[in-house]
Amino acid sequence: MEIGNARPYFFGDIGCWSERTEVHKAACLGQTSQLKQLIQSGASVNMVAVDSITPLHEACLRGQTQCVRLLLDAGAQVDARNVDGSTPLCDASSAGSLDCVRLLLDRGAKANPALTSRTASPLHEACTGGNSDCVKLLIAMGASLEAYDIYYGTPLHVACANEHIDCVKVLLNAGAKVNAARLHETPLHHAAKKMRVEMVEILVEFGANIYARDLQDKRPVDYTTPGSPSATCLRSYETTPMSLQQLCRLAVRRELGTRALKVVGQLEVPKLIISYLCYQ
Repeated sequence: MEIGNARPYFFGDIGCWSERTEVHKAACLGQTSQLKQLIQSGASVNMVAVDSITPLHEACLRGQTQCVRLLLDAGAQVDARNVDGSTPLCDASSAGSLDCVRLLLDRGAKANPALTSRTASPLHEACTGGNSDCVKLLIAMGASLEAYDIYYGTPLHVACANEHIDCVKVLLNAGAKVNAARLHETPLHHAAKKMRVEMVEILVEFGANIYARDLQDKRPVDYTTPGSPSATCLRSYETTPMSLQQLCRLAVRRELGTRALKVVGQLEVPKLIISYLCYQ
């Protein structure tokens, strides 16, 4: 049963729960005038529903930026956790709402909230949804490229498993470890399973190990259909030496590390070096 009027709520804030309130509803639907009236009447902006979802979670999940701003101005807890451990920033990243992500980060949301056995990081969520602009912003704000989710692995694993090539490029250009493994399964295994030639090529260009074996003792090529473009591509890499551009890119990245990628935009780095470092 929803609370149907604008009188103050007396159940308390975070730690107590009720059924979904009018504040939740207004935040979800983007009803800014209604939400403002509820707040002015004394309604709690930190009331949690039975699943521990706050109004801020609702607004972020649906990209309601103005409602997010109203809630934060009224004291909404920016890093509140729902029953799965997700924060509003996780929800905004999943929804691909760049404005909400930016606003939350400006208000102090953690780009790297402590992970639990039931939740992924905001960067994982952005990669799951293929929201490359959110991925870029989160990385710029210090999101960990190697945040590890026990179910999915790193954000690069997630981007490959969900076939989001733009996110893969952003992560690799930012310095994500191309051979990170979850149960010995690498991002290249995911790309091979999805039969995405372009993704396979990008990963190998950044040094992916085509001979890596997972717990089934299978290499990436073992997950492709014989004769398919992906299989042909991987077989070709097995028999063809790396190009000079590949060797130079890998050597520069190995020598300078991810620090070089972070300062490319701040220093006058030769364009040739940048072309070796980055894959557009």
